[in-house]
Amino acid sequence: MNWRFENTGVHSGVFNMEYDEALARALVDGIGNSTIRVYGWQPYAISLGWNQSMDEIDLSKTSVSGIDVVRRPTGGRAILHAKELTYSVVMQVHDKNVLTVYEDISRALVAGLQELGAPVAIEKSQPNFSSLYRSASAVACFSSTGRYEIKCHGKKLVGSAQRRYAAAHGEEVVLQHGSILIGVEHKQMVDYLNLPSEEQRVALKRELDEKTTELSTVLNRTVKFDETADAILHGFRKAWSISPEVVNIFDKEQKVIK
Repeated sequence: MNWRFENTGVHSGVFNMEYDEALARALVDGIGNSTIRVYGWQPYAISLGWNQSMDEIDLSKTSVSGIDVVRRPTGGRAILHAKELTYSVVMQVHDKNVLTVYEDISRALVAGLQELGAPVAIEKSQPNFSSLYRSASAVACFSSTGRYEIKCHGKKLVGSAQRRYAAAHGEEVVLQHGSILIGVEHKQMVDYLNLPSEEQRVALKRELDEKTTELSTVLNRTVKFDETADAILHGFRKAWSISPEVVNIFDKEQKVIK
């Protein structure tokens, strides 16, 4: 399998989601590459899971703050993409189930984050998401941790979501992407939610404080996007024994690949 590692830099929410899906559909059509991609968001953006209602977001507040709102091609719950490195992996599944792919990708991410000095671990338990999604706090992705997601000191550091596409000859292509938190700004997600009461807003803020962490806190220093990108590349090389073609793409948003 020929791999590419793409650092596409910082772009809008619409560009980032369309680019990820274009990578997946190109591989489905037999004209793409297995790709690991890292990117950032400018302006900051809230992404919603594919089936999540837009009504859960206060669009008047996001508009005033200049925050984009975009829908992901994957599932999961709302995330405020701010000071983070987002990764995506597009590849053929080769009969691996959802959790096996999560575990494989998490092993590579852990190897990269450990290169930075973060004492990370893979979550082994799986919550009852159908029950969790009925609670008010479930509107925010980082309020819960699924199996094979990544924690540090017992707190969630990386949140991920996955989608599969049918390809020729019964093969499937997977798109998995996720947020590696660098700064604390993701916690501002609570300010943009339509919640039943201010008491629930305060409770969710407290929950995010207790359940999430970020690289700047874990490492007690300023962590840069580029050093995180380099570490993630190292992690995939080490964990998967691959040597991806490294491509840096920082052009303006002229078009998304077709």
